[in-house]
Amino acid sequence: MHDLTPSRRSDVLPFRAMDVLADANRMLARGEPVISLAVGQPEAPTPAAAIAAADAHLRRGRIAYTDAPGLPALRQRIARHYGEAYDVDVETSRIMVTTGSSAGFNLAFLAAFDPGARIALASPGYPAYRNILKVLGLEPVEIPVDASTGYLLTAEHLGEAHRRNPVDGVLVASPANPTGTVTPPEELKRLIAFAGENAIPFISDEIYHRLAYTGGETTALSFSDRPFVVNSFSKYYCMTGWRIGWIVLPPEMVRVAERIGQSLYISAPELSQIAATAVFDATEELDRVREGYVRNRDLLMHELPALGFRDIAPIDGAFYAYAGIPEGEASASDFCRRMLAECHVAMTPGIDFDLTLGERFVRISYACGNAALSEAVARLKRA
Repeated sequence: MHDLTPSRRSDVLPFRAMDVLADANRMLARGEPVISLAVGQPEAPTPAAAIAAADAHLRRGRIAYTDAPGLPALRQRIARHYGEAYDVDVETSRIMVTTGSSAGFNLAFLAAFDPGARIALASPGYPAYRNILKVLGLEPVEIPVDASTGYLLTAEHLGEAHRRNPVDGVLVASPANPTGTVTPPEELKRLIAFAGENAIPFISDEIYHRLAYTGGETTALSFSDRPFVVNSFSKYYCMTGWRIGWIVLPPEMVRVAERIGQSLYISAPELSQIAATAVFDATEELDRVREGYVRNRDLLMHELPALGFRDIAPIDGAFYAYAGIPEGEASASDFCRRMLAECHVAMTPGIDFDLTLGERFVRISYACGNAALSEAVARLKRA
């Protein structure tokens, strides 16, 4: 009998934030008082309106497939959201409901690119981008950004990379994970214009929209109908485990993505779609959660420099702080292991997000409650 050989496409790095979470959960199971600042997951529960809608549907006893693009009511409500939030008119036919934003990225990459295509993205950046691209036979082209430019990927950055070795696509996240950077509207417009002039498909990651704290939150659809726009109910809407999101497609890609989605996913879970339709009515509850993130952000902006963290990213949006480890620390991985062992605070080493410089940085998620974050900061101070 021969051992099975893994495919070359499976040769991707682990998502270390999930490994840190697993370590923290094992410690919690042993009764140790761990505070996890490692994973980008709201501590707040799913809003009551979404729970009630799902519960009523569940009591009917039949959870079924939907059309591959999703329930008409949810797609119509998402289209209405673009008018209300951004004063942008989006045709319902261009909206496809997905199994989390992860499926949205899969659909965009599969619909727009052939194997071997080179896709530009910022580094540091969300590691699953890199891993999904590699699994699909695409090549991530990571463009370094740092504190000197506010961790912002600009049209100049993209132009320089394209001149050196042409790229076939670009992905821009705003607000960004792990840095919290918000791309200003004029810069986003310039990026989209450059991509359009050079026939480069543009993918806009907008999953942290409604979580920008300094203004400037603009959808790519304000400037063009050409971008693929990926969004999610996981972050602002507090629905991570429901695995539900959406993608707005360029008109000629609607049927393309539907054909792919039919075979890969059939449809997003119906129960999650029912809950997501109702969650748009929970703005008051969700904005209270957001106010907690603002308090947490203010706390970290004050305390991180005092704790010795350096080169701190702007913390303009999402719920992350990305910061250089204190002077004298040699490795973010070692630092995070020691903080977890000594003071039971879990953080993610930056090597997840930046393979070149990441061992000098950590990502801190402040999606927890204010009391938990205050206690975590106090423990770090004592350490």
